[in-house]
Order: sequence, then C-alpha cells, then structure tokens
Amino acid sequence: MAMSPRKRLGVDQRRVLQLLARSTNGHTESMLLAFATAMPETVRAGKRPIKVVRVRITDAGRMALAG
Repeated sequence: MAMSPRKRLGVDQRRVLQLLARSTNGHTESMLLAFATAMPETVRAGKRPIKVVRVRITDAGRMALAG
C-alpha cells in the first residue's frame, strides 16, 4: 500500500518497523501491545465508511527504542 506524501513515517515509527523486521520469528501481540496501543475507529473515504486501526507508540515503546 503506497503512502501519500503527507503521511510519511516518523523516526520512531521507522524504528518500530526495524525492530519487527529484525525479529525472525515475529513478536507476540502482548509484547507489541507493551510498546504500542491500537485504537480501532471508523473513518470516511469519500462517502464510504471504512474501519481502520490507529497504532501509537507508548512511553515504554519510546524508552525501548532509545535503547
């Protein structure tokens, strides 16, 4: 899925993706939820409602990224 130029990933978002990419076996949902929160919501695409999930890095996730 291509991202629009206005929706580029931030530094922290890139680090989380790198963390996931380095893990050959992936991560458990509970581990990921320790570093990020997921909030489901419905938004509109034109006139059509679509369901999305917003993922945000928690303070614990930021500390883990800092090393």
